[in-house]
Amino acid sequence: MCSSQLLIAQATHAELSRLRVGDGPIPTLESLLSLVDGRVPLLLEVKVEDDVWRWMPALKRALRDYRGRHGVMSFDPRIPRLLKTNHPRVRRGLILKDNVWPLRRRFAMSLADPQFLAVERAALGKSWVAKERARMPVYSWTIRGPQQRLQAQVHADALIWEADGRP
Repeated sequence: MCSSQLLIAQATHAELSRLRVGDGPIPTLESLLSLVDGRVPLLLEVKVEDDVWRWMPALKRALRDYRGRHGVMSFDPRIPRLLKTNHPRVRRGLILKDNVWPLRRRFAMSLADPQFLAVERAALGKSWVAKERARMPVYSWTIRGPQQRLQAQVHADALIWEADGRP
C-alpha cells in the first residue's frame, strides 16, 4: 500500500509516520478511533508473526477509553485468547481459511475461544460452518460483488467486503 519494504514489526513510530497512504500518513489506531468516534462499528484485524506478545499492551491502551462498538479478530488463535485473558470486554474473533485441516481448526478454536468466527467465503455452506454458526455468529470474507454477497448472506451473519460487495 505504501510502496515500502519496511517491516512494521521492525519499524519505529517515526519511520512509519513517514510512509504515506494516499495524501496522508498511515493512521495510528488511536487516530482511527478518534476519527470514527463510535459512529460505526469497527472490526479490527490483528496480523502478527513472531510479535504476539507486544500487541496486547498497545491494543489495550488504544481501546481502553473507546466506547464505540468494536471487535478484534486474528488468524492467530493466541490473539483472541490473550484478549479473553487481558481485555475481556473486547469482542474477539478467529479468522479461518477454508482449507485448514479439521484437527488444526478444532485446536485453533479451542485455544482462541472466540465469540465469533470470520470464515473464508469458500467455506460457506460446509457443515462445520453451519455447526459453528449455531453456537456463535459467523462472518464471511472477502465479499467482492453482488453475486458473492447473495451467496454469502444465506450462510453468514455478517459480510466482510471489498469493492462493490458492500451492502
